[in-house]
Amino acid sequence: MAEEKWALLSVFDKTGIADFARRLIRLSWGILASGGTAKVLKEAGIPVKNVSELVGGGAILGHRVVTLSREVHAGLLANLNDSAQIKEMESLSLPIIRMVVCDFYPLQDAIAKPDATIDSVVELTDIGGPCMVRSAAKGGRIVVCRFQDREPILKELEELGDISPETRQKLRARAEFEVAKYVLESAKFHGQGQFEGIMGELALSARYGENAPQAPAGLFSTGAKDDSFALDRFHVVEGMAPSYNNLCDLDRLLQTLTHMIAGFQLNFYHMPFVAVGVKHGNPCGAAMGFETPMETVIAVAKGDRRAIFGGWLIFNFPITGELAEFLVKEATFDATRRQLFDGVVAHSFDPEAIEVLRRRTDKCRLVVNPALGSAASDPGLDTIKRIRYVRGGFLVQPNYTFVLDFGHPSMRVFGNRDQKVEQCLLLGWAVGATSNSNTVTIVSNNMLIGNGVGQQDRVGAAELALKRARDAGHGDKLQGAVAYSDSFFPFPDAVETLIRAGIKAILSTSGAGRDEEIQSLCVRNNVLLYQLPDTVARGFFGH
Repeated sequence: MAEEKWALLSVFDKTGIADFARRLIRLSWGILASGGTAKVLKEAGIPVKNVSELVGGGAILGHRVVTLSREVHAGLLANLNDSAQIKEMESLSLPIIRMVVCDFYPLQDAIAKPDATIDSVVELTDIGGPCMVRSAAKGGRIVVCRFQDREPILKELEELGDISPETRQKLRARAEFEVAKYVLESAKFHGQGQFEGIMGELALSARYGENAPQAPAGLFSTGAKDDSFALDRFHVVEGMAPSYNNLCDLDRLLQTLTHMIAGFQLNFYHMPFVAVGVKHGNPCGAAMGFETPMETVIAVAKGDRRAIFGGWLIFNFPITGELAEFLVKEATFDATRRQLFDGVVAHSFDPEAIEVLRRRTDKCRLVVNPALGSAASDPGLDTIKRIRYVRGGFLVQPNYTFVLDFGHPSMRVFGNRDQKVEQCLLLGWAVGATSNSNTVTIVSNNMLIGNGVGQQDRVGAAELALKRARDAGHGDKLQGAVAYSDSFFPFPDAVETLIRAGIKAILSTSGAGRDEEIQSLCVRNNVLLYQLPDTVARGFFGH
């Protein structure tokens, strides 16, 4: 018995395990299995030895103790290069277990249930599986704890008769990673906020981080199964891999786009064609169109031709060659040159669009995600906690999931409501509330014309937004435009500045000591004012 190659199979999800065992048997492996897995294999007519025969009894304590035995762990931990240990195993008539195939009880599912209790979670907390996997990893065995790893392992065994040292080490690392994730989830649940952590798997390597000396860098995936907008779900179809800064910009693009879509779903029950442009983490172009994608492409391209140079754009519709041609022509600030982008993200690109947008240096990354085409039914707001590393630790907060609702019971309107104005204000909110604070954002005719971001005072943000609009050639569009402020106005100076420029509608929060003065100022100047309490709708972002 000790001379045979033994594989121990113990899986919660029995999918495909019988076929896996059959192929092992064809490779002259013997099969050990725990109770439930052994039953499935026997019913499938597969020769299997129940692990209970090895340990001298079946599962005990309501199946809490099955593989937790010295016989099993000796078979996993015995040093295969130590002849004394091999002889000791032979004297004990114990098999050397050379492979473990094991998944874990679905702890995350138990935790996610609305009625989850300590007892219900404890019952689905696997102990034997993680222990067995770690013993197999330490013992240098073939340890398979993910379904998707089974086929590659079988193929390698079929072709080589064994697995390579590199594969063995990858499996060891995978085993430790999967166990660590599992234990972390348990600690977070039982700690009830006392413990927090994050684990990820390298999904994309970057040459360096924000600057060249900050190397290496990369994107790590947390394995979010139900997030179609997770960054590792986006695929480059043209150009080089995204840089660290590119990925930061893509994340910000998604924040702005998904909030815009969610806002339209909530308030207007239909979905426009939407585009957003970003540079260094802040939107410098945004537009929406209700008739054709072309109007949206032209509007986002004209938003700030200077700022969008080398920036990233995202669209919730496919990009054709015709749209791409307008994009590179309309967005340029130099009529003799075509505009250059570092990245364009869309549902898809046709071959003509790829040819138009391609750069000789491969620096224009064309990135696709089919989910962008279905965003009308699922806006895809990011609901995962936001974690920010600081010196000596990290900060944790809920994600920004507020969606502007013009029907909110706390909404106060000073003037006569106007749906077209509200559509523009919603665009301004989606941009401003996902820009670095303090922010004042100006929109005209469904198009972002000025975004005053990252200012320490409110009037400075207003002045910057107006300057950006004028510098971008939109001074004539300020008359009748709308403005969004990501918090209240502590003094009337910023509002006076906006009114003098021709702004005719403002969305802000309330909560300042001089709210009534601000409200009266708008009413006297025939400026439509929308306000929600600062505690409900403040849009600080990017600190």
